[in-house]
Amino acid sequence: MNAAQPDTLRAVFRRHAPRLLLTVLLLWSTMLAGTALLGLSGGFLTAAALAGAAGLGSGFNFFTPSAGIRGLTMARIASRYFEKLVGHDVTLRIARDARVWFFRRALPLAPARLGSTRTGELLARLLGDIAEVDGLWVRALGPLCALAALSLVAVASAWLILPAAAGVLAVMALLVGVGVPWLGVRGRGVEERDRAGHRAQLRTLSFEGLEGAADLASLDALDHWQGRVDVAARQLRARDRRRRLRLLAATTLHGVVTGGGLLAMLALALSACEQGQVDAPMAAGLVFLTVAMVEVWAGLGLALQSVQSGSVAMNRLQAIVDQPPMVNEPALPLPVPHAPSALQWDGVCFAWAAGGVRLLDEVSLLLEPGQRIALRGDSGSGKTTFSSLLLRLHDPDAGCIRYGGVDLRALAQDDWHRQLAWLPQNAPVFAGSVADNLRLGAPDADDAALWAMLHRVRLGTWAQQVGGLQGWVGENGATLSAGQARRLALARALLRPAPILVLDEPTEGLDVDTAHALLADLPALLDGRSLVMITHDPVPPGVVDREYRLRGGQLEIAADAAA
Repeated sequence: MNAAQPDTLRAVFRRHAPRLLLTVLLLWSTMLAGTALLGLSGGFLTAAALAGAAGLGSGFNFFTPSAGIRGLTMARIASRYFEKLVGHDVTLRIARDARVWFFRRALPLAPARLGSTRTGELLARLLGDIAEVDGLWVRALGPLCALAALSLVAVASAWLILPAAAGVLAVMALLVGVGVPWLGVRGRGVEERDRAGHRAQLRTLSFEGLEGAADLASLDALDHWQGRVDVAARQLRARDRRRRLRLLAATTLHGVVTGGGLLAMLALALSACEQGQVDAPMAAGLVFLTVAMVEVWAGLGLALQSVQSGSVAMNRLQAIVDQPPMVNEPALPLPVPHAPSALQWDGVCFAWAAGGVRLLDEVSLLLEPGQRIALRGDSGSGKTTFSSLLLRLHDPDAGCIRYGGVDLRALAQDDWHRQLAWLPQNAPVFAGSVADNLRLGAPDADDAALWAMLHRVRLGTWAQQVGGLQGWVGENGATLSAGQARRLALARALLRPAPILVLDEPTEGLDVDTAHALLADLPALLDGRSLVMITHDPVPPGVVDREYRLRGGQLEIAADAAA
């Protein structure tokens, strides 16, 4: 996106401006046709009744008004059809693009920035807040724009018939269209933010309760968690009730004002007709025009509440994605060396908080191309911090990390990530086919390459038993053993064409025999790539060239392993 055009949620709407404007035009046409139809019908029926009562039926112009009524009816039907068609189309497009926008802006913040936000809260914003926003234009802003334009046309039409009637209609438009809705939403921004927060809290508790149902059941805490969900539901229900009461009060006030306005218009029309300023059909037309405007004004309160809740939702989404990234991208990134190069840590220091304890203190390390090293340490020794800096989720407080002599801070983050194949500690196995899971590492890999890698990680027989590459893998690898899930995740990482493989606790959760079998296969699977293995378990001989140990922020050589 052009730097002059910030990547905001409003920019998503601007990209669909032609369709949005067409929707408003069609909505205005529908309202205009409906309003004109009611006014013309009222005047026509009044004229027909008077002509019949006076015995002047032979001189009554029947065809012109009836043709106008038929034309307006057909125009209203066609306009409403295309308004719904275009409106739903643009709403779905915005819903799609808003979700893509959110993922595009939020994913670079993961896991460092997003780690401070609960998963359920993120899900609530992705589902609830975007749902509030994606139909905002068609549901609220569009109708408000169309209604404002229609009100101007109605006042101008009344002026041509009777200037005093235009004054009454203008006053009604100001009171009903601005005053009453403003009283309904005035000062309610805080309440809407509070309601949005409670709605997110309920979604979060529901999601986390389902996600952790097994743990809650094992701890006999299901009833306690259900109680928390019930409390959150009651709190949200109370706020929704207050919102409905506000809308009901605004609707009641709207009825009082419009009722008074209708009586004023009726009195004015009868007086003008009696004084000969307008004929009876025109006087009736003014009254029915007012009735039609009252009908379309009825949705103003709900539309303004939608604008308010949509604005709160938009701000909540923007607050997530506007968080500054943990690392700054260089304005002019340097190219990454083409050939596999040495990775060097030079006096690296890092603490999670300014002035806090350094988890890494003057760490220096050299990883030559094709070299295999293991980094061991107790819990809390800084292994996770080491992997975060290696993945460049954070930058060192002091010192630097170089690849091929180039400081990582001078590289684009995406370019650096392409040099890494990462197997995290809790590498997920996604619901989908075997091929779907494998191609996350190499989207362009053909079936032959996938089968070859499955056989290399000793999953070929298993894959044939579950239906081949299209065999279904359950949610979180439910159909796999722990060892099979780990090997499938390893195959995905190995398929990635990157010169450095990073394994974070690759044997976590595996029994000793399975863990040793997995590690024993690693040297042959690397195909000359560098390996950084982060683990707290001893590494069998021959797996790595050298072992290091993190202790007190310092990196010590633990042992030399035979290659």
